[in-house]
Amino acid sequence: MKQRIIVWTLAFLALTLSGCATRTKMAFEDDAQKVTATSKPIFLMTATIKNNYKPSYQPKLIVVNVEKAGAKEAADRLNFTMDDKAENKTAAPDAGNSYLLRLELDAGRYEIRGLTSQAMSFPFVGMFFTPLHVPLDVSKPGVYYLGHVSAMVRERQGEEFKAGSSVPLIDQSVVGASGGTFDVEISDRFASDEAVFRAKFPALNGVTIQKAVLPAFDRAKAQQWWATN
Repeated sequence: MKQRIIVWTLAFLALTLSGCATRTKMAFEDDAQKVTATSKPIFLMTATIKNNYKPSYQPKLIVVNVEKAGAKEAADRLNFTMDDKAENKTAAPDAGNSYLLRLELDAGRYEIRGLTSQAMSFPFVGMFFTPLHVPLDVSKPGVYYLGHVSAMVRERQGEEFKAGSSVPLIDQSVVGASGGTFDVEISDRFASDEAVFRAKFPALNGVTIQKAVLPAFDRAKAQQWWATN
């Protein structure tokens, strides 16, 4: 069983580091990083993921999946991986797992495709995908706040999109990924999130953070994407 978990984890890491996408570090992973007038635009967002369907299997965020418009190759697909600064330890412990996300991007048009997370409790391990599919236009340098993503797993009804793949059958069923779906809400929590970011990342001291909250989650778009992918 232990080997099973190791194989699953290695398989996922191989996927995220392979030709399917480009592994990308989040901004401020290096404490020495500074924000200047010529820095690349940086986008801040918070996210909370909670499994209300199978509470024993709480997903931990691994990757923020971002794609350039018309993505065709690995370089167009960016996997922003979690670092040791991503966990938001100020969040309420019963609210789920919360994260401080920092996306540094070149100018261009993008789509934040979604959030990939993993739930483990011996002997099972499962993968979840929270769909977002929200556009993001990147142009001027600066630091921008995109909002808070609340992603809650509940039992799936009818043909609703699944919270994760159907395979491997047992693991995905036990953790609630194949039998569950996500309820997603994007909201403006700038009043509280700004202070958390500034306290955690010294590079933001004295830097103006502009609000650019993402549009509301489009469940119909997520459903259509799931049905065709």
